Amino acid sequence: MAKHKGRAWHVRLLAAALGVTAMAAGASVWTAQAGTASAGPRAGISSEAKPQERVSAVAVDIAHASDRGAKGVNITIDDGPDPNWTPQVLQLLKDSGVKATFCMVGTQAQAYPDLVKEVVADGHRLCNHTVSHDTAMDTKSEAYQSQQILDAERMITKASGGVRPQYYRAPGGAFTPYSRKLAASRGMRPLGWNVDTKDFERPGVDTMVATVKSEISNGPTVLFHDAGGDRSQTLAALRQVLPWLREQGYAFGFPVR
Repeated sequence: MAKHKGRAWHVRLLAAALGVTAMAAGASVWTAQAGTASAGPRAGISSEAKPQERVSAVAVDIAHASDRGAKGVNITIDDGPDPNWTPQVLQLLKDSGVKATFCMVGTQAQAYPDLVKEVVADGHRLCNHTVSHDTAMDTKSEAYQSQQILDAERMITKASGGVRPQYYRAPGGAFTPYSRKLAASRGMRPLGWNVDTKDFERPGVDTMVATVKSEISNGPTVLFHDAGGDRSQTLAALRQVLPWLREQGYAFGFPVR
């Protein structure tokens, strides 16, 4: 999967994360022998970053399929929540009768918990998109990867009022065998995509719509964004894409777990 998205957005997220949570030196760690995530009494670890309740593990391979079968389609929305764009995306989805999967950045979820709760209340699903959206995290230590995943899980779950993310999407597709195993052990199915609209780059509405139409045969999971800048093109593209998909006989669902 191609790594993408604007450098300035990543810098802002990383800066926010540094002010909220300890980094790799004090990270949560994966205890392979026990098959559970643990955060020992090291300096810098938040007392809340201890996701030790029992959860059911899910498959470790990256999900692409839809729970609606061969004619299913999964709309996924990344990088929010955002106070300007997420409410507009939610309203559009509600008007269209479509449920989606929101891949949330931990610092954003922590900053806008009411929006996280609104996403859940509208029947959408949550996905862990790490604390700071570091697209190079596949080059970092396992301790760092653990911190990014487990702290984001905690942030999103707290912001939602107790609803845990059901998926894990690595920023820019920067999965590792370790991060997939850790996420799956926490009940978060690793989640990929089949159609990248490249809406983050604002290529134009017609280009984004054409991408979906030409690439949906590659698989059901479509990638959009509700944060990281002006998302007006995303909204305009969704207004065209959603009814077109329905006209083609597709049913909107969620990624398999």
